[in-house]
Amino acid sequence: MIRFQHISLMRGTKTLLENADATLNPGEKIGLIGANGAGKSSLFGMLRGELHADQGEIDFPSRWRLAYVAQETPALDRAAIEYAIDGDVHLRHLQQQLAEAESAPATAANGSLIAELHGALADADAYTVRSRAEQLLTGLGFTLDQMQLPVASFSGGWRMRLNLAQALMCPSDLLLLDEPTNHLDLDAIIWLEDWLKRYAGTLIIISHDRDFLDGVVNVILQIDEQKLKRYSGNYSAFERQRAAQLTLAQSMLEKQTRQRAHLQSFIDRFKAKATKARQAQSRIKALAKMEELAPLRAAAEFSFEFRDPVSAPNPLMVLDDVDAGYRIEDSKGTIGKKIVSGINFSLQSGQRIGLLGVNGAGKSTFIKTIAGDLPPLSGKLHTGKGLVIGYFAQHQVEMLWHDESPLWHLVKIAPDTREQELRNFLGSFNFPGNMVTSPIAPFSGGEKARLALALIVWQRPNLLLLDEPTNHLDLETREALTMALAQFEGTLVLVSHDRHLLRATTDQFMIVADGKLQPFDGDLDDYRDWLFKTKLVAKSLNAEPSPPAVSERRNAPADTPVADNSNRREQKRFEAQDRQRISALKKPVETRIKRLEEQLAKRNARKDELDAQLAAPEIYDAANKETLKTLLTEQAYCAKEIEQLEHEWLEQQEALEKIS
Repeated sequence: MIRFQHISLMRGTKTLLENADATLNPGEKIGLIGANGAGKSSLFGMLRGELHADQGEIDFPSRWRLAYVAQETPALDRAAIEYAIDGDVHLRHLQQQLAEAESAPATAANGSLIAELHGALADADAYTVRSRAEQLLTGLGFTLDQMQLPVASFSGGWRMRLNLAQALMCPSDLLLLDEPTNHLDLDAIIWLEDWLKRYAGTLIIISHDRDFLDGVVNVILQIDEQKLKRYSGNYSAFERQRAAQLTLAQSMLEKQTRQRAHLQSFIDRFKAKATKARQAQSRIKALAKMEELAPLRAAAEFSFEFRDPVSAPNPLMVLDDVDAGYRIEDSKGTIGKKIVSGINFSLQSGQRIGLLGVNGAGKSTFIKTIAGDLPPLSGKLHTGKGLVIGYFAQHQVEMLWHDESPLWHLVKIAPDTREQELRNFLGSFNFPGNMVTSPIAPFSGGEKARLALALIVWQRPNLLLLDEPTNHLDLETREALTMALAQFEGTLVLVSHDRHLLRATTDQFMIVADGKLQPFDGDLDDYRDWLFKTKLVAKSLNAEPSPPAVSERRNAPADTPVADNSNRREQKRFEAQDRQRISALKKPVETRIKRLEEQLAKRNARKDELDAQLAAPEIYDAANKETLKTLLTEQAYCAKEIEQLEHEWLEQQEALEKIS
């Protein structure tokens, strides 16, 4: 277990922790929360041994293997999949030892060492490591081709995914994840959530994604008032417990205030009277002994609201057979690269749309097209008179002028407005005093994102296009954005990996997949099920998943009452279509199961042959050293391959049951 005992920690002149205690048990999945700057990352630094407490100690078993996500990624020429495998440091060390032993002159001792290393590599799952790395990288959004590209060819966000893959590849007893969802999209987050649920060690996560915390953790550790406070359950359970504690504390404070007022009143009235002097003195002592409860801190929760739009054209926008994509210059001139094609879409006033789709499907391309950042490659885009778009791009924070102040940014879009009015407006977004005129370069990511939101709110849009607006926001600001969007009177199109935000602010979903935009008939739980099912089936088909058609979801049950023969015939037609669909989904899985059973039979037969050869005493003679090494290697490889085939066979059987 992990014990924090009387921990005190200062960073500069700021006290982060003072005499803090907490105990975390093996196998628990802990969400570490607290205000920005409370000391969450510093606590991780202490667990990694990079920081040392000013007082107290942190105790956990020295034999525990620790894994965490590196914050820097060197621009290496090494292939992405090899970089991910490097996370298993023990395996790489064994491989290096084996390479050195095999290149050394042949001796009896060296032969024994090589045999031992092959056994150690088998125990370290060396023969399945590449397959495991491919599964990890696929879950995090990489294609097989991308896995062979050098690390240096990826952007910063994708390099962070590679660092996350390294941490997950490392066999560990304690896994530390600091904002692991920041650079992931929704499908990668859903995959990571499922992976972490199956993680067997102790897990500590810093995250501002409440749905992610709810899905993974069973303990919340809060840094509050320089103490560590432990709560059982997920984040929603923590909120309920915290609210109950605050209510109780407020009630106790009010009760004590009444008691003190009553005692003071008695003392004031009777301390000068001889007959009541003793009773008055008794109450003075009681008042002095009464431990004064600390008043609740004044609520400093951030909140804002969108101003009512000036007008509301209907429809706001119509896309007529639009192809969305990019124009690329090459030696032959300008060519168009289509990402989403054949878009026929009418955006009506008051719609609240959540946009779904796997990474790279074209969600951002579609948003940029309707925002006007990308002209359509073909087709027509018609906008309503009076349309005002508020667009928060995925990299909006990087697009701000970092050498300029919040006031400068606002003056740029409102040059005719009085400065005091602009200052008051920025103050409502928590930019007080000198902060209004200070360059934003040293601001935190959350403060810059808050400024970008303020600039959008000022423009009073009737159409909000938000592409991952929560990337830099803490829990408090995310909740403020959720509340503001829920009350927004205009039209909303939202791309976000924050499921709580999507659930609370949108009422319909559309999906971008296979180069098409179409309605998604379901909720986020349906999307999660579809994502896992179609990815699994697509793996068998070696093809990309296609989105479900509207008619494939929520079919009426077979015993639905029917009014007449035409309804009965229609019902039978739907049932036949459903059987055909299920049969089409089952066929590739059944084919794969049959092939796996054939491979298992062959590998088991070969392993029996190897076991028989290794049971013969003469194989261990010095003259047969090379043969023994070959047989041991093949035996280990065969055993691991059988284990992998059996695991995949079980997965395919489960997939077949789900389809049925």
